[in-house]
Amino acid sequence: MRAPANLDLSSIYKTFGFRRLWRAADRRALSGAMIALMMVTAVRVAPFAGGGLSVVLAQLLFVVRPSKSVARTGARWRELARGRPSPLLLTMLATVTLLPGCATAPLVQGSGLSSYDGLQQSDGKITKSRLHVKKEQVAAARTISIAPTQFPPNVAPTLSNAQRALVANAVNRALCISLSDRFEVVTPGVPADLTVRAAVTHATETNEAAAGVSVAASIGTKFVDMGSVPIPIPRIPIGLGELSIEAEAVDRAGRQQAAIVWGRGANAFFSSPRVSKAGDAYELAGSFGEDFATLLNKGESPFGGVGINIPSWQKISSNAGLAPKFAACESYGRSPGVAGLVGGKLGFPPEWTDDGAKSVATR
Repeated sequence: MRAPANLDLSSIYKTFGFRRLWRAADRRALSGAMIALMMVTAVRVAPFAGGGLSVVLAQLLFVVRPSKSVARTGARWRELARGRPSPLLLTMLATVTLLPGCATAPLVQGSGLSSYDGLQQSDGKITKSRLHVKKEQVAAARTISIAPTQFPPNVAPTLSNAQRALVANAVNRALCISLSDRFEVVTPGVPADLTVRAAVTHATETNEAAAGVSVAASIGTKFVDMGSVPIPIPRIPIGLGELSIEAEAVDRAGRQQAAIVWGRGANAFFSSPRVSKAGDAYELAGSFGEDFATLLNKGESPFGGVGINIPSWQKISSNAGLAPKFAACESYGRSPGVAGLVGGKLGFPPEWTDDGAKSVATR
């Protein structure tokens, strides 16, 4: 076998099917991706342009409209077809890589827990948290109730009362569905071995304009087909929402058996953009519910293991909009199911697909 230094790569280059990737359809797909990348760059610099988002988008339309430079554009495409990278494309890619991929995960401690003693740092890949759990005491519990999640207006004054109520209800619903895997969930006010109390301590709004452009780019291009490798179009990393929540589980005597201070920001690659100020907070609320429920179900940090958690059948059916395992969960309304999934992919505000708590929906 020849040493790597002696390998002749020229023959490999001649036989490698790189040029076949640059068919007309592939170039059109890449053109859509380039437009999306230009949108990212344009919106990023909009606050510094002095004319706002509308001016930058108008400039973007001027850039991509047909003009007398078609011949020059054709020449650039021919350069791409020959395998020579376009300086414009490289510049845009470099700009996009400098943009933040996710909102900074906040970790805001409030004053609603009965005690903050013993909280230990336990961060996940994209989540920050401080928590503790008394595993034996939690494992001995059989019944659990969920108090209404608190979301004070001063925590997120830019959100409406209805939006805050929707986010708080999303926390309760996610907790109820996930805790049903191990506990018997009873209605608030009924004596239970454990009672969960949660409160939102920090929330920032989603930038609706940036989310709208992200949705349009995603629907318009969906995937850039680079041969056999589909490359997903990321969300514009501007105006991503953040959420921080603290919660505890207390026993019948009011003694704290588990507690958490939790914070996460939306991610440009895995968070669904929704054209709503409450879009990211709504999605993150469900993530918190699952994490705190895991802490109580297993008696250990939800961020410590590396295994794959297979959801139970009851959790799958409840999240699909079917009846929950326990009647107590009905008070939070059923999950939007397929309508919510499709609406999320299309960027619909959660207010359009989620009816919220039953008491709110029937007023």
